[in-house]
Amino acid sequence: MKFKNAYSPARPSTSLLAVVVLGGLLGGCATGGPQRGSDQQLIRYRHASDAMRQARFVEAKSLLDEALVRIEANTAGDRSAKQARSLFHEESRKKFRGEPHERVMAYYYRGILYWMDGEPDNARACYRRAQIEDADAENKDFKADYALMDYLDGLVTSKLAGDGSDAFRRSSEVAKIEKPPAYDPNANVLIFVEMGSGPTKYAEGDYKEKLKYQPGQTNNVAAVLRAGPLTLRAPAYDDLTFQATTRGGRVVDYINGNKAFFKEVTDKAGDGLFVIGAVAATQRGNKSAIDEAGVGMLIAGLLSKGVSYMTTPAADTRAWDNLPNYLGFGAARLAPGDYSGTVEFINPNGAVTKTRQVSFTVALGRDTVIFASDRE
Repeated sequence: MKFKNAYSPARPSTSLLAVVVLGGLLGGCATGGPQRGSDQQLIRYRHASDAMRQARFVEAKSLLDEALVRIEANTAGDRSAKQARSLFHEESRKKFRGEPHERVMAYYYRGILYWMDGEPDNARACYRRAQIEDADAENKDFKADYALMDYLDGLVTSKLAGDGSDAFRRSSEVAKIEKPPAYDPNANVLIFVEMGSGPTKYAEGDYKEKLKYQPGQTNNVAAVLRAGPLTLRAPAYDDLTFQATTRGGRVVDYINGNKAFFKEVTDKAGDGLFVIGAVAATQRGNKSAIDEAGVGMLIAGLLSKGVSYMTTPAADTRAWDNLPNYLGFGAARLAPGDYSGTVEFINPNGAVTKTRQVSFTVALGRDTVIFASDRE
């Protein structure tokens, strides 16, 4: 006796197979938002700036110390960074470390705080490390070209009875706004000033794959400290807009560019396959074969469009967005004692635009460090 097969699995339709494959592709590549904790460094940066401006220096030190640990951490095994380089994850998924000018500012602020605590040698280490963070620009003319970082490096060296002439020479060579004065190793009042709002990031390109900068703005170019017999001018030496926009391309820019190219190619290929598949499906002749070919091309087009949709070339526009635009400095001698005075911020016409009240003590055997900002 012969029996028919009790169970004969039907061949899945090509269209059903496409839905299953595409569903798996989209499900496996869903990007979602940035991973939990990826913005912690950015939060530290922003809060540290606020703490500096409100003279909450203990809090600023804690935040910056945590930030520097993150900057100096080996990122070779960072899973989020690897994901950001893949086709289906945005750059903003990676843990934020900041662009070079942002990392430089973390060391710059920490150096000020070390000097406040009577540790100029540690401050110098911060300024040197800041220059290292700035040393990978594509154009060698813009490598490690912060005038103030080199100047402060040499000033500390001269105050510690060393030879700061090389650092002074480098500072003078790269200075773009104003040439720094000769060192006075006996200067015991130091004022660090910041002015304006720094550059901001935005994305450009068909797929927002290009990172660009909107220039920062400032009304002021210098500050003047008036206290007792002292009138000390602190001019701007560095421009963060210049620093952010003169570095050339980042490695990740090329990755995002390749993603954008892939996204465009797969999108156009999907369009083409849709058209060809639709035409084939309506042709006369061996209808079964033609239908199969047409549906197959339609499916291939759907898959190609799906891959294009899931490709994410957008540049990371997260930013340390409360940075200043100009960095200034001044140093002078003042007899020991308690002082009250003002810091006046000066615009290019010499007019005072803002005044801050300051009080400080000059003690024997250590420097007095003042930090002032024209930002609220």
